[in-house]
Amino acid sequence: MEPRRKSSVPIDITDKIGFALLKKGVIDYETLEKSLKVKESEGKKNRRNLGQILVHDFAADHDAVFQEVADLYAFREIYLSDEKIDAQNLDFIKKLVDGLPDNIREMLLHAKLLPLKFDERSPEKLIIIASDPTDRRIAVIARSFNVKKYEVTYCRLKDLNGLLEQIAPRENEFLKLLEGTELGIEGHEDDVTVDEDELEAEISKSALVNLVEGCLIEAVRQGASDVHIIAKEGNRTEFWFRTDGNLKLWHVQENTMPEAVAAVVKDRSKNVDRFEREMSQDGFIQRLIDDHMIRFRVSIMPIVGIEFKHKFESIVIRVLDDRKVITDLEKLGLQGPTKEFFNKAIARPQGIVILTGPTGSGKSTTLVAALHQVIDPTVNVLTVEEPVEYIIKGARQLKIGTKMDFELAIRGILRHDPDIVLVGEMRDKATAEIAIKLANTGHLTFSTLHTNDAPSAVSRLYKMGIEPFLIAYAINIIVAQRLIRTLCKFCKRQVEVNEVDRDVYLRFGFAEADIDKATIFEAVGCDKCSGGYKGRAAIHEALFFTKEIRNIIVRSGTEVDEEAVRTQGVKDGMWTLRRAGIERIIRGETTVEEILSATTDD
Repeated sequence: MEPRRKSSVPIDITDKIGFALLKKGVIDYETLEKSLKVKESEGKKNRRNLGQILVHDFAADHDAVFQEVADLYAFREIYLSDEKIDAQNLDFIKKLVDGLPDNIREMLLHAKLLPLKFDERSPEKLIIIASDPTDRRIAVIARSFNVKKYEVTYCRLKDLNGLLEQIAPRENEFLKLLEGTELGIEGHEDDVTVDEDELEAEISKSALVNLVEGCLIEAVRQGASDVHIIAKEGNRTEFWFRTDGNLKLWHVQENTMPEAVAAVVKDRSKNVDRFEREMSQDGFIQRLIDDHMIRFRVSIMPIVGIEFKHKFESIVIRVLDDRKVITDLEKLGLQGPTKEFFNKAIARPQGIVILTGPTGSGKSTTLVAALHQVIDPTVNVLTVEEPVEYIIKGARQLKIGTKMDFELAIRGILRHDPDIVLVGEMRDKATAEIAIKLANTGHLTFSTLHTNDAPSAVSRLYKMGIEPFLIAYAINIIVAQRLIRTLCKFCKRQVEVNEVDRDVYLRFGFAEADIDKATIFEAVGCDKCSGGYKGRAAIHEALFFTKEIRNIIVRSGTEVDEEAVRTQGVKDGMWTLRRAGIERIIRGETTVEEILSATTDD
């Protein structure tokens, strides 16, 4: 791949890792140049190799980088899926790890490596699997196993992490401190107002701080998207985690005033007034958890309870883990014609790309991936979101505050020489008109709407007061999105299709050929999943604006004919949400019940 410009630092032509990653598109030229500068600036004694710098300083994909490193240095790769990891093997690994001195054991966990087995061809040789086989600490750790020989091999981090969790589960220090501690902060029955001094004294003496901090750590480790903290009658507070779209009870705090729990959360949140209990508040928390900086968005709202002496509040904490951000469109799981339509829409120099769907349907994830596809140092990318969820490298994300609200920021970007703009949401006519104006004046614009499907987004804009010809010629594509739960690979069970089922499937939307070629599964449930489901995937409905779609919209009278738009969209190759869901069922990724609950009857 030819560099686009001369580097200010001479690039060592022998540094094959960087050029291989550049050629494969894992990194861009600018990142390579910056990483080489970092490498040159480091002292020889502690100098890291380029792969380590790219992963730790520039958030490059760990496995993509070290796959190349392993190939270059001829490290053998071991796939854990090909290994027999049973109770006996686990016990062997655990004994070796537990036998290490504490400081070496900590080093092993931090370096992400494990002893796997003795080589069958050379019984004296211990096979060590490492996510970074070039880590300098490996030699020190390997000597501590007291073996005559050892071989360092490469293993993908995502696979190694799963095995590490079985061998040495990470401790939650805050929850450990709670063991054997009595938590309880009770108010007096005759209290009619909260005694702030008494509350403060009790919180200081209690372990509530450890409970809240431990909750944040567990939410991240369990992959929760949100934490719900709900005040209840009888001095109870419930902690719920939203995992794979469903709320699950994590902890119930008994014998504790709900105000005390809320106060601890507020004390840990920026931009939140602890003593305000009558209005909604928004804040954020930032914590270093397992060597990663995690941000939490905090929403607090007063709620009604039957105990008038209490000031009940509901708290929802959104977990913003940048490790979950998808920056590669290929990993979004766009199906069928949607992938082609979406790539064509964002490749245009102007026009609006609209994502639609309910809250929590993954619209932001898709938009961020799309932005990463078009961000380039030669263009000015501006985003206006309220609130900002993820930091997007290469974009200028405008800060909303008391002196610049969402509407002022939207108007301001017109004077800020943008090329590409992300408008968090077209919430009213004024916002929509500015987004339309941006699209019609040569800007590529991304935004969201809250509608059920793609055709209804056209009606929504029309009812806002946007002229039909502006809607028709400003929009490139409207993509409706839903998140559906995917089946657990370990326990899903095949369903036999009889004639009765066949008729049901046909009415559901399957074609005869689909039923014949599909292997349909049902959810079962095991210790590795939640009710038969593990993880989520997206289904999309992409309405690409063809000449025929534009003509239908321009000819609209008193209202937009949604059915005509939908029919034409299907003729043009659009998959409805139901059709996209059926494809997931055919591929054995989810169930009929899950798609039925996520989609309307098309």
